[in-house]
Amino acid sequence: MSTDNGSLTADDLEFLRRPLHGFLSVASGPVPAQPRPVWFEATDDGVIQLFTGPDSVKIRRLRSDPRASIVVAAPVGERERWVSVSGRVTVAADGAHGLAARLADRYWDLGDPDRARDLAEILAEDQVCLVIHPDSVRRFSY
Repeated sequence: MSTDNGSLTADDLEFLRRPLHGFLSVASGPVPAQPRPVWFEATDDGVIQLFTGPDSVKIRRLRSDPRASIVVAAPVGERERWVSVSGRVTVAADGAHGLAARLADRYWDLGDPDRARDLAEILAEDQVCLVIHPDSVRRFSY
């Protein structure tokens, strides 16, 4: 395992740009933590973005403590590997629908009419963008 001072490496970014699920935990959540699977995007400037509804439990918890972590692991059948990012979270009202559309295209076949309808439903709802600014990055690979 290695730890970096809050920076994602080029190798991390390549891994995190795959259509893998992340498991998000927020600091003020229940003890023990109860991570939730999420879609995410790792950006060129080294932050992790997600989207959620403005009244979600995640948002309510982040208001009391704006820290979170996300863990992303390689799927079964590949060599063991994971990246964990933790840090302060900011919430932005802008950009969530664009992010949702990009991620839906990454995770789903939008040529499937059911998935296209699912995306339309997401885009019809209010969404906010969560941005994790890494304080700590840990990684492991075999």
